[in-house]
Amino acid sequence: MLEVTALRKSYGDIVAVDGVSLKAGRGETIGLLGPNGAGKTTTVSMIAGLLRPDSGTVLIDGRALAGDTDPAKRAIGLVPQDIGLYPEISARENLHLFGALYGMDRAQRRRAIDAALDLVGLAERGKDKVSGFSGGMMRRLNLAAALLHDPQLLLLDEPTVGVDPQSRNAIFDNLETLKQRGKTLLYTTHYMEEAERLCDRMVIIDHGKVIADDTLQGLHRLLPVANVLTVELEGAKADGLRPEDLRALPGVQSVEVDGGTLSIGIRDLAADSPGILLWLVEHGHPFSHVASERASLETVFLTLTGRSLRD
Repeated sequence: MLEVTALRKSYGDIVAVDGVSLKAGRGETIGLLGPNGAGKTTTVSMIAGLLRPDSGTVLIDGRALAGDTDPAKRAIGLVPQDIGLYPEISARENLHLFGALYGMDRAQRRRAIDAALDLVGLAERGKDKVSGFSGGMMRRLNLAAALLHDPQLLLLDEPTVGVDPQSRNAIFDNLETLKQRGKTLLYTTHYMEEAERLCDRMVIIDHGKVIADDTLQGLHRLLPVANVLTVELEGAKADGLRPEDLRALPGVQSVEVDGGTLSIGIRDLAADSPGILLWLVEHGHPFSHVASERASLETVFLTLTGRSLRD
């Protein structure tokens, strides 16, 4: 549905996007991840046809956009980072305006507005002025406006910035519903927990360049330590246990000992854990509790770039 090849955009000496390429199929959700200033919004603006790239191509359903009024843009719905609503009119009046801009007649608009307000949970607030809405409600109405013309490709530029947890969860539910309907979603964020919940694949960019493009499982394979096995020894003592002996076991990448608690870095939780636990028992180190924790996407980003996604 979306194919981006070698997009580049600079402003004077500043290169905002430097050769970004990505693909998204029908019904697929792609996370475009990176810290503030990484080039996410510029990339989305070029995909939407709002910015002309210095070089590179964008294909929507196999064809390039030809100018600002290309009918192919009807396949795109854009949820911008900034809320694009008129606060002094009602939610319905806002949506009627956007529907008219899409070229929908009044009957089409009514049906689409009813469906969009119902999806985002604002059906009972349709006649209320947007100025009385919370930030989260405005974000949900922003999403509704992008859905009126039933686009196949939805571009979401950090749609949950500044919203409360309840509204964020509501937006997540909306997006999961759209994905089930076969929509293609490109979701930009610097919140890793959002990407882990929503996205089939992650494209990580830093300083305008793609540094990783893979599934969540694939990204974890880039790490020297993909999982941490925490073992609490009986009696809270590690008497006689030598970390170097554990490090010699298959799959063990690191070992930290803190009193009677072992933190063991391993690559493959299913393959490596049984042998480690068996070795502990056989060598006189029984344990009372075992827990595992997967490395986060934040850890992946730190490993690849040396800086935080929120820098």
